[in-house]
Amino acid sequence: MIAGYSMKRVKLGGSDIEVSEICLGTMTFGNQTPEEEAHRQMDMALDAGMTFFDVAEMYPVNPVRRETMGVSEQIIGNWLTKTGNRARVEIATKITGPSQMIRDGRPYDGATVCECIDASLSRLQTDRIDLYQLHWPVRGSWAFRQNWRYDPSAQDKTQTLDHMADVLDALQGAVRAGKLRGIGLSNETAWGVARWSDVADRIGAPRMASIQNEYSPLYRLFDTDLAEAVVNEDLTLLSYSTLAAGLLTAKYAGGAMPEGSRAAVDKANGGQGNLGGRKTAAGLAAAQDYADLAAEHGWDPIHMATAWQLTRPFKVVPIIGATTVPQLSHTIDGLGRELPEDLTRGIDRLHRAHPMPY
Repeated sequence: MIAGYSMKRVKLGGSDIEVSEICLGTMTFGNQTPEEEAHRQMDMALDAGMTFFDVAEMYPVNPVRRETMGVSEQIIGNWLTKTGNRARVEIATKITGPSQMIRDGRPYDGATVCECIDASLSRLQTDRIDLYQLHWPVRGSWAFRQNWRYDPSAQDKTQTLDHMADVLDALQGAVRAGKLRGIGLSNETAWGVARWSDVADRIGAPRMASIQNEYSPLYRLFDTDLAEAVVNEDLTLLSYSTLAAGLLTAKYAGGAMPEGSRAAVDKANGGQGNLGGRKTAAGLAAAQDYADLAAEHGWDPIHMATAWQLTRPFKVVPIIGATTVPQLSHTIDGLGRELPEDLTRGIDRLHRAHPMPY
């Protein structure tokens, strides 16, 4: 970290939940990141002032397996018990949306939410979750490259609003019971943000404090309707894939496939190794231009991409993830630097040149 830097504390949306301005992502804990190394990462994050940890009941990922779901929460729970650090950190987790990997594909409702909160509390070995998020909308989402063929025409508005009321009622009960401090969304749309806010106001339930969506210099779908929605409804963006799943590190330049990288692991497990559709010819070209821009200004591309998140005209808490301790250490080393105006303008110019590279 930059000498003299002290990580800021911010509140999530309109809630009273105060967290560090950078969040540690834990989606590889228990798969690519063994438990001992995961615990070292949490120690390192806490030493840097990073008190906010994000997980989900479906983690670890790459790949997602039915038999490993919940393991990342268990690893965090073991660390909390071992260190006694529960009062020093804020824990965010999520309920999985419709998935064949869990609940046989059944979508969640209010009753399911109550069951899953208790299951996460047990795995996390705690009596409260600071932020509980809905990982995917039950009605569907354009996230993860589904935007190219997104079709909402089968949605039933009345059914959706009834579902929202049912889920919010369950979440309100959990907040009143002290199991949750606040609630949030993930992979949501601008329409969804507005409707969750309306329904909460109508039934007197807690409002959503945050939305966790993909956001990076290479993927800026959030910048238009969603940006307007979160500003007016007072939600904080918890941005994931801030390095575009590694593209912005420049490690895949020239067709490279580093051993142990996300793309290599995915390919070894029968996947395409294309970083969830991000590793395209256009994406690689754009990433190279961003790496060149960073070098021109004397910046590391990882540090540039992380610092850029904090320049946005809406509330953002970037989630930084690392497979290994050295990777996390490198990201932490760049915290506290502010982007100069000419570099910010350079990023905007590249966005115009590469508006949708994947």
